[in-house]
Amino acid sequence: MAPYIQVLTTTDSEDDAVRLGHLITEARLAACVQIVGPIRSLYWWDGKLQDEREWQLLIKATSEILPTLKDLIKANHSYDVPEIIATDIVGGNEDYLDWISEETKQADAS
Repeated sequence: MAPYIQVLTTTDSEDDAVRLGHLITEARLAACVQIVGPIRSLYWWDGKLQDEREWQLLIKATSEILPTLKDLIKANHSYDVPEIIATDIVGGNEDYLDWISEETKQADAS
């Protein structure tokens, strides 16, 4: 896994997205959480095709804190099975990547 990741999750309301984003950044589990939405999601749940509005959180973090980040999302999410997908950041602005490390350093220490 690369040292930097972007984690994706979705919520069913903007308020919930903002609440979850605040929890994540205040815990220093991300340098940045971007909230995008509303988006339209089509998915299978309980044997039925769902068509829902959701808000997407794009979370910039280091791969070392992914287990803690996943635990926080699961513990504070309104969905029974929240989407949590981590994608390696394989390159980018080195100054920005250094900033991610700096802003999440406190979470790494715990």
